[in-house]
This record gives sequence, structure tokens and C-alpha cells, in this order.
Amino acid sequence: MRYDFGHFEEDQLGKPYDLKLLRRLYPFCRPYRIVLAASVLLVIFITLLDLAIPYVTKIAIDQYIVPNYSEKNREDGDTGESSAKQGENKARLYKADLSDPAVAAVVGKYPELFSVKGHEAVAELANLEKIAASDLKVLRKNDLNGVMLIAAVFLAIVVLDFILNFVQAIVMEYTGQKIMHDLRMTLFSHILRRSLAFFTKNPVGRLVTRATNDVQNMHELFTSIITFLFKDLFLLFGIAFVLVGIDWKLALVSFSVLPVVVAGSMHFSGLAREAFRELRVKIAEINTRFSETIGGIRVVQLFRREAENYRTFAELNHENYEAGMTQIRVMSVFMPFIEFMGVLAIAIVIYFGGRGVLADSISLGSLVAFTSYMKMFFRPIRDIADKYNLLQNAMASAERIFIILDNRDRDAAVQIEGPSAGSKEKKASTPGKTEVRSQITNENRIENIVFDKVSFGYVPGENVLEDISLTVEAGRTIAVVGPTGSGKTTLINLIPRFYDPTAGKIYVNGVDTRRLHPEFLRSKMALVTQDPFLFAQSIRENIFTANNGLSKDREKKVLSASNCERMIERLPDGIDTVLSEGGASISSGERQLISIARAFARDPELIILDEATSYVDSETEARIQGAMGALMKNRTAFVVAHRLTTARSADLIVVLNRGRIIESGDHDRLMAKRGFYFALNRLKG
Repeated sequence: MRYDFGHFEEDQLGKPYDLKLLRRLYPFCRPYRIVLAASVLLVIFITLLDLAIPYVTKIAIDQYIVPNYSEKNREDGDTGESSAKQGENKARLYKADLSDPAVAAVVGKYPELFSVKGHEAVAELANLEKIAASDLKVLRKNDLNGVMLIAAVFLAIVVLDFILNFVQAIVMEYTGQKIMHDLRMTLFSHILRRSLAFFTKNPVGRLVTRATNDVQNMHELFTSIITFLFKDLFLLFGIAFVLVGIDWKLALVSFSVLPVVVAGSMHFSGLAREAFRELRVKIAEINTRFSETIGGIRVVQLFRREAENYRTFAELNHENYEAGMTQIRVMSVFMPFIEFMGVLAIAIVIYFGGRGVLADSISLGSLVAFTSYMKMFFRPIRDIADKYNLLQNAMASAERIFIILDNRDRDAAVQIEGPSAGSKEKKASTPGKTEVRSQITNENRIENIVFDKVSFGYVPGENVLEDISLTVEAGRTIAVVGPTGSGKTTLINLIPRFYDPTAGKIYVNGVDTRRLHPEFLRSKMALVTQDPFLFAQSIRENIFTANNGLSKDREKKVLSASNCERMIERLPDGIDTVLSEGGASISSGERQLISIARAFARDPELIILDEATSYVDSETEARIQGAMGALMKNRTAFVVAHRLTTARSADLIVVLNRGRIIESGDHDRLMAKRGFYFALNRLKG
């Protein structure tokens, strides 16, 4: 029963900005903190290399391509010129070193262009166009060598940047895959330990989404967001530092757009958060609906529900489409907004920086570097916006993963007094608990099971069982009978602690089962249900999963006792035949036989049979009854049966009706009373 289907997720969402989620993810990152630190260190080196490229360009322009300004007032014969006129007379000067004979020879060929001052010859940069190309090459050979050196440095930076990026990507992918592996195993392990009540509230599709899609989204967080966020933040602060160093006034002017960018980012982030939350919900609902449809495909086709299922799935799919489009609309406005602000910032730099070049307050190389840095400045902002997109998706997934991990709907509220299955007996931590442990251990057998005024309901206030009191001694066979819906299956589900009583207690050897570890308790039991579940593995793996150490003789005895030999001999690969999902490739009776063999192979102290022969024909049932009689000798057995012939040989028959025990006793005694059990026998012929 799924009485809260569809409400579990939405009701437990956290705040839009919950740093607790990030703190809770840290334990998964902690084993790889050294690798993550190495990745962050690589990111710092990569950022420094990225920052170096525009600055190398600035050096190339200012020192070798277009040397820095030198002022020169042209001789106009008017010493009273205005300052504006003086600004127009500024010219770029090129200085040549006369200590080089080849350079001195070129200067000597063009005396009208140079003015010699000591070991230096000065000429207006614009006049160099009048010099022959071959002479100009000699004159500027140092500049050409400098440009070649800058090009080599540039190439080295690019190659090193490529190598470091490659190494960093490999390191982060390795780390991300390992963290994702650990997270998925933690989630899977946690789900395995939940009680059946947990699974009645959470459809399979939802849980599958948590372990697949949501964990994959966390992989994006670990591989892309963490280190790239560091990189982008380092790059932003690094660019800001370099820009202020080049020209702090121009830097402050160009940063004038940042308040608008921050305000816009905060606004869009809230919209994106809600969009991603809705998207995660719809994906989970789609997976649930799809899983339910495939699981019930026989019913869907038999009752001609294809059109109805298609309609409901189409509605869900459309809602998912709308949620996706909402997210796309948010990002389709946000990203162009960031692009526009980046272009606006560059326009501001060109305007004010261009005026500075004309006024000789900033070099041309500085302006070019400034423009490059501003392009780079908005690249990490765009990246952060894009990573924020992934971050919102990852945080929405993290919320839902931790909703599952926070669920404590385990097999018991009180734990743990008995040792786990296969573990050694623990020492008592308090004197009062020594007696509890001494009464039931791995070595001791189950002596008795007592139901003391037990009540239970799947939904609060709606009890399925009411005031059940029952004592079962070891070695006895208990048959539970009653009409459909009387609580027979619910009663036996309380014994292995699939559920715990909502009122009253169940004792094993005088110990409240809620004080015993479920694994320990279940290690002494075997269960055969009326609807057996088989794994998509070989028959051998289905029967002997937990008993790989059994001898061949023991395996043969188990197969013989469970009447599986004849069936297995007919299969192409015998006991190694691989079954399809759920054992759909064999008949329901054959599945039941394998399920019974699996219970027998465990050699349990307590056998629980829930309509174990309901899908077996009369002839096979007779053979199985004989085998069960031998196997149940000296063992406690609970048998739920609609076929009352199964109950006649039981030591005790418990008759349930509307969740209460209305009669109990052996077959002859109950028939002599001519009560409810007698009526059931007459009704079933």
C-alpha cells in the first residue's frame, strides 16, 4: 500500500541555499582529499598560465612591436601654444642602439630621419616607414628576436597548459568516479537495510532514480563544479589583481558593471533552483510510472489499458517537458544577460582605454591586454553561471539522496542486543544486558516464540492485527488459517521483523525481538512466499546463494528433498541454467519448487511457509508435503495455507478473522467445536 505516493519528496525539500548539504558531502570526499588538493594545485598553475598569456602579449606589443611613447614637441615657432596644441604635437619615438655597427650603418644612411644623442639615435616611429625593408630588418633585429622569443614562450605556455589540463581532468574524473561509486554503494547499502514499511512508501522508480540519475548528477558536482569553481574564482581574482596593477582607474571603471551582474545572478539563481527541483520530481515520477507499467504489462494488455496508461504517461511526460522548458527559459535569459554585460564591459574598456592611449596615459599593449583580460574576466563568470546550472541540478539531487539516507525507518527502533549474523558474541557493556545475550546467541537454538498482545497496522489508526497472543514452542508446526484479508501474511511478517508491532511485543527465548539485530534473527529463518521471487541468475546461484560451501552430496539431497531434480534434468544447462528476470522463463510451479529448495538449503531453525504450495499442482504438492515433513522435523514451522489439507497435520492451528485469533487448537479439536474452522472446512469441501 502506498498511501503517501507522490508526496514524499516535495514535502521534505530544504532551503534554496543549504550549505549543510555541501558539508554532508564532505565525508564522501575525505578519502580523496589529497587527490582533490593536488587537483586544486593543478588548477592554480593552470590559472597562472591563463593569466600569463595576455600579459605576454602586452610585453610583445610594448617592448618589441610598438615601443612605448616618448614625448616630442614639434618646432612650431610658437612657445605659447595651448596644452591642447601640445597634445597634438606628441609623437612616438624609436630609439636605436649605435653600439651595434650594423645599426649604426643604417642610421648613417638616413641622417635626416635620426637625431643622434651619444650612443643613441632617435627617430619618430612613423618615419621608419621611409626606411627600406632590408635596412629596417637590420635596424629592428632585436625586436624581431624578442617577438620570436615571446612566440616561443607563448607556445610553451599553451603546451604546458594543455598537459596540465589533461592531467587535471584525468585526476578529477578518477576522483569523481570513486566518490560516485562510494555514494552509490552507501545509498544501496542504506536501502537494503530499510524495513518493508519504507518500500511501501517509496516506489521502485523513485529509488532507481536516486541511485542512478541523482548520483550521476553528483558526479558532475565532483568532477566539474568543485575544481572549476576554484579555477574560475582564482581566475576572477587573478584578473582583477592584474588589471588593477596595469591601470587601477581603468580597472575600476570596467568593474562598474559587476553590481548589475551580481544582482542578476542572485535573481536568476532562485528561479533556476525551483526549476531544477521540479525537474527532479518529474523525472522520478516518470521512472516510477514506467517501472509500474512494465511490471504490470500483462494486466495492462489483458484489460486493454494501453490507451489509459499512454494518456497518464503523456501527461507526466508533458509536465516534465514543461519543467525542463522552465529551466531552459531561465538559463536562456541568464546566459545572454551575462554575455551582454561582458560586451558592455569591453565597450567601456575600449572607450576609456582608447582615450588613455590617445592621451599617452596608457600604452597600446596595456589596452590590448586589458581587452583580453576583460574577455577572460567574463569567461569564468559565464562558466560559473553554467556550473551554477549544474550545481543547482546537483543540489536538487543531493537533497533527494539525503532524504533517503536520512530515513531511519529501519527494522527496529531499538538495537542491538544480539550479534549480527556470522559475528562473534559481543561483551556486554552493562550488567543488565548480559542475561539478554546469554539467552540467545548464534550457538543457541530458538526455544520459543511468544506473541504478547501484539497489534499492528500499516497505516496509523488502522490495525490489521489486534491483540494477538500466542506461544510457540520449538519443533512445533503452526498453521495459520482464515479468510482472505484476515492478517495471516501480516502475522508471519512480524516474526523476521519485516515490520515491528505497533503495540505489544514479540519475544524469542524471552528477548524482545526489537532488541535483536534483524540480520541475526533472520539468519535462523527461511521464508517461502506464495509469490516467489527469483533473481536473473543460474538456478544454482538462486538456491545456494548463501551456501557455497555445501558439499555435492548436500546439494543433491536438497534438490531431491525439494523435488527439483526432475525439473532441473529437463533444462538445457541443468542447474546452471540462467533464469530470466523474476524467473519468467519457467512455470510458476517450478519457481515455487526452486524457492522451497532455497529455503531448505539454508538449513534453518524456523521455516515460514506463506501459501508455499498455492501454485503447485496436487501431485507435486503431495511430494513436497512429504519432503517438508522430513525437513521440518525438530524445526519450528509457521505455515499459512488456504488449502486446509495442509493445516490438518499441524501441531497447532491458529484461526484468524478480521485481525484477531478467534480459535486455536489441533484439527480434531477445532472440528469438534464446530466453529469457524469447521465452517471453513465445510465451505472448502
